[in-house]
Amino acid sequence: MEYLVGAALALVVCLSAGAAGFDRDRSFYPVILIVIASYYLLFAAMAESQHAFLVELVVFSAFLAVAMLGSRRWPLLVALGLIGHGLYDIAHVSLVENHGVPAWWGKFCLSFDFVAGLYLAVLFALRRRRQQGQDAAA
Repeated sequence: MEYLVGAALALVVCLSAGAAGFDRDRSFYPVILIVIASYYLLFAAMAESQHAFLVELVVFSAFLAVAMLGSRRWPLLVALGLIGHGLYDIAHVSLVENHGVPAWWGKFCLSFDFVAGLYLAVLFALRRRRQQGQDAAA
């Protein structure tokens, strides 16, 4: 159920953002990546674990850097960052002892991240192809 809800929610967010025009702003998906990565900090704070918070802060900083670089130079990096965060969700239990993370979170977040990352990669590919077509016509 966690996988289904995460995937469905990612589709709703991505399709709604497209319909509303939010995704035309190059900061939209990087902000999504930053927010997603910040949840593990929240869970560590809820567990009152300084060690987990510090470990999660290091990981968060890496995803923050990916989001910032992707927003400025390589938009596809943001899609890869979302997919990478999904991989982190898979490995999280083995890497970090963070008792604030709900048992269902990894599966939910994995499916959200993968679907959002794949959606974004396809969106960028379509936009790039459309731009190349316009450039060729000009």
